Amino acid sequence: MADKGACLVIGAGDDTGAAIGRAFAREGLVSCLVRRERHAEQLEALAQSIRDEGFEALAMTGDAREEDEVIALVDRIEAEVGPLEVAVFNIGANVSFPITEMSARVYRKVWEMASFAGFLMGREVAKRMIERERGTIIFTGATASTRGRPGMAAFAGAKHALRALAQSMARELGPKNIHVAHTIIDGAIDSNFIRENLPNVDELRTEDRLLNPDHIAANYVMLHRQPRDAWTHELDLRPWKETW
Repeated sequence: MADKGACLVIGAGDDTGAAIGRAFAREGLVSCLVRRERHAEQLEALAQSIRDEGFEALAMTGDAREEDEVIALVDRIEAEVGPLEVAVFNIGANVSFPITEMSARVYRKVWEMASFAGFLMGREVAKRMIERERGTIIFTGATASTRGRPGMAAFAGAKHALRALAQSMARELGPKNIHVAHTIIDGAIDSNFIRENLPNVDELRTEDRLLNPDHIAANYVMLHRQPRDAWTHELDLRPWKETW
């Protein structure tokens, strides 16, 4: 496996992250799926489901906020799996608090999860991609990447910062043949959270008012495949009916 290309997905959750990992495995890459240790069982089940389809996937636990762990993770993939061709940062950290009730701990934690961790991943994979003069780095954003809503100060602040990181990296790494893209997922995703909290989820799905994780993942593969004379930096995905 050491000579096969790898795709790193940090934030390989049950829905969008899982779909992204599966999509790149189907492209012939080894999907290296990362979540924290407490999700190890679900993560291994996801990796096994991809292997059951005849593709390659590995479950790798770790805390993306910890510099040493991110460095070790990237080193391990490069040494034991193969060269990183794609890296996707997909951590959400969507929380809501009135500004007067938000603690410094919550604000800092959300920033660490949704922004600082993205910097760590981006820096470490860029080091390897620069050596080979190729690669794709994708950061998953949200509605909060472009506008803050009531109660969303921490999430919007972190997602705005992640977007700025992606912009700077794109301009720095593009001339080195590394495609850096930022996606704005501007709508509700057909996820476990939505299915558990919206009573009319079946109606919304029938009307195509929810973003399908597989369709999001297909756009990520498209970004990776793009010729470099027409790279997309920012991709805005939303359902055709935006209110629900």
